Amino acid sequence: MQAKVSPAAKIFLMVVILILYAPIFYLVIYSFNSGGSMSGFEGFTLDWYRELLGDTRLLIIVLNTLVIALLSALFATIFGTLGAIWIYNLRRGKNTIIGLNNVLMVSPDVIIGASFLILFTIAGIRLGFYSVLLSHIAFSIPIVVLMVLPKLSEMNPTLIDAAKDLGATRWGVLTKVIIPYITPGIFAGFFMALTYSLDDFAVTFFVTGNGFSTLSIEIYSMARQGISLHINALSTLLFFFTLILVGIYYIISQRGGIRLGGLRR
Repeated sequence: MQAKVSPAAKIFLMVVILILYAPIFYLVIYSFNSGGSMSGFEGFTLDWYRELLGDTRLLIIVLNTLVIALLSALFATIFGTLGAIWIYNLRRGKNTIIGLNNVLMVSPDVIIGASFLILFTIAGIRLGFYSVLLSHIAFSIPIVVLMVLPKLSEMNPTLIDAAKDLGATRWGVLTKVIIPYITPGIFAGFFMALTYSLDDFAVTFFVTGNGFSTLSIEIYSMARQGISLHINALSTLLFFFTLILVGIYYIISQRGGIRLGGLRR
């Protein structure tokens, strides 16, 4: 039985949502302003978006951001899924490992970024593409683990026992039983890691080097030079792209509750 939500609670929720999203809508609206400032809306135009699409340097930065996000999400999904399976099969210390994983999730990005900077400096790794990629893989792995572990917990252990009784090898159990069952969690982890990588600023700011940049760093650099509607246009595109990824994640999560790896619950 679902509890009824009071009118006061609904109003409070609407006010909170309005406060959170009003600045974003304000930014989106003025990305179509024909004027050169945000002091007043003078008319509708797509000039700011045309200038962005004609900026070769910015397109390279967008490509860098997408490559980093896709590669880091892919590797983090592989390592995170294997790590979640390993944690699931642990008999001792499981809660400790899960707790350490959760600590990485809630740790301040500034501390993580500074730690990576010190590590790469000591290891002699040049700051740039590879340092950013390794950092994004590292902070995305706990996200994937957090997405996959609940699916493993939902799995009936008798499925694995039945597969072993039928002569399945460890590899067969992994590929024919476990992976198909937790596929929604794997995809959810991938899209969450992709979203985190696209939006990350603090960690990337510490580990990026001269000659390499991502969208978050570029937007920050543009904002420091003064308010420009180029920032609005670029931020709008990034916001809607992230919104699409979150929507895909939501759809996968909803489907995961109905159909898991080809087995209906």
